[in-house]
Amino acid sequence: MKQKLDFGTEKMLPLIVKMSLPAIAAQFVNLLYGIVDRIFIGHIPSEGTQALAGVGVCNSIILIVAAFAQFTGSGASPLAAIELGKGNQKKAEQFLGNGITLLLVFGIVLMLAVYSFMDPILRLVGASEATLPYAHSYLAWYMSGTLFVMITIGLNPFLTTEGHPKAAMFSVLIGAGINIFLDPVFIFTLGMGVRGAAMATAISQGVSSVWILHTLLKEDALLKVTRKTLRPDMAVMHSILALGVSPFVMASTESLIGFVMNAGLAKYGDIYVSTLTILQSCMMMISTPLQGFTAGVSPVISYNYGQGNTDRIQEGKRIIFCVMTGFNFIITLLIILLPSVFGGVFTSDPKLIAEVQIYAGVFLGGFLIFGLQRSCQCMFLSMNQPKISLFIALLRKVFLLVPLALILPNFFGVKGIYLAESVADAVAATCCSLIFWKRYPKILKYIQKKS
Repeated sequence: MKQKLDFGTEKMLPLIVKMSLPAIAAQFVNLLYGIVDRIFIGHIPSEGTQALAGVGVCNSIILIVAAFAQFTGSGASPLAAIELGKGNQKKAEQFLGNGITLLLVFGIVLMLAVYSFMDPILRLVGASEATLPYAHSYLAWYMSGTLFVMITIGLNPFLTTEGHPKAAMFSVLIGAGINIFLDPVFIFTLGMGVRGAAMATAISQGVSSVWILHTLLKEDALLKVTRKTLRPDMAVMHSILALGVSPFVMASTESLIGFVMNAGLAKYGDIYVSTLTILQSCMMMISTPLQGFTAGVSPVISYNYGQGNTDRIQEGKRIIFCVMTGFNFIITLLIILLPSVFGGVFTSDPKLIAEVQIYAGVFLGGFLIFGLQRSCQCMFLSMNQPKISLFIALLRKVFLLVPLALILPNFFGVKGIYLAESVADAVAATCCSLIFWKRYPKILKYIQKKS
């Protein structure tokens, strides 16, 4: 399974299309993992709204699991691509092998921690006495598939790095198809409710992880996995964690926001937690395809960064900004203009749909320009700029959103919690664009000097 696409010579736009479309399709299908459960759960007769709130508070813990997987995948795969651009095959293989080791360690530790303190954690993130049974039932079964989730999310980027985006897409299609089939069977036919939704997700992730491992461990794979590459190397792990800390912070602080916002909204009533769950699901509809685009384009930029080819980096940058800012703006605007349509996907409760209509614009207004930050972050990560990427990740969630979510309710009540997201997104996107405008030319000059 040698690399089929030449990241250094093929025309940039067709190459990005070849790399990105399968990754976007994969992430779009992967989006179904997050929202299909909620769609079915939200329509459970008589208890759908409370069940949806229970699953919503679990999202904070689920995001932590995904964050640790991204810690490795988003840190190791760009570094492997850079080494391939330099012609250093053995070093690239070390990043893959040590990445697998880190994923296994993270997965085991997370399972032990969550199972040991499950109910206190769920109460901390906003579960009430009414929603705790649903949250506990869902999370207990979901965590049984933690290692599968770690492997699926953490190793899938390496398939793209090896120049096989269709294989990466297929790994997600397999799991999503199984999940979509099993959800209604387990939830409604077998009457298992939220427990059945979690079981369906765990099984589907297990199948995806087996497919990915089978593909990466083939004899003709570009990057070989051996006992030597699996053996921990402190220098290699340090590099992985240094670059991966930015996407980790971005993902894990989403969980932190879940802690803060769900806990704040629970004081006003469970219906507001359900509203946030739906609005965050709508945000996932925007973010997930763009994550796929990043997964497809990042190895191309990283490879050319390793080769010192600034002309191709410049061309890639222009494509990235056009695609990411345009898509982000258009889909966000559609959700703001048609909140009842999107809300109706997740619930048939007219009261809940009415709340979504009230708060959609408040919550997503600042997200209209957030494609700018996504573009900058993609470029910085692809060009191995961990410090800048980390600051940008911390800025939006830790420095802005958490304080705003605690302060604004004192002035605007429940509306202030939703408004905090919008203000933080707009300010972070603006600041990130200014940083990129100043730093990017200096990075190009550094590349030119090295080459």
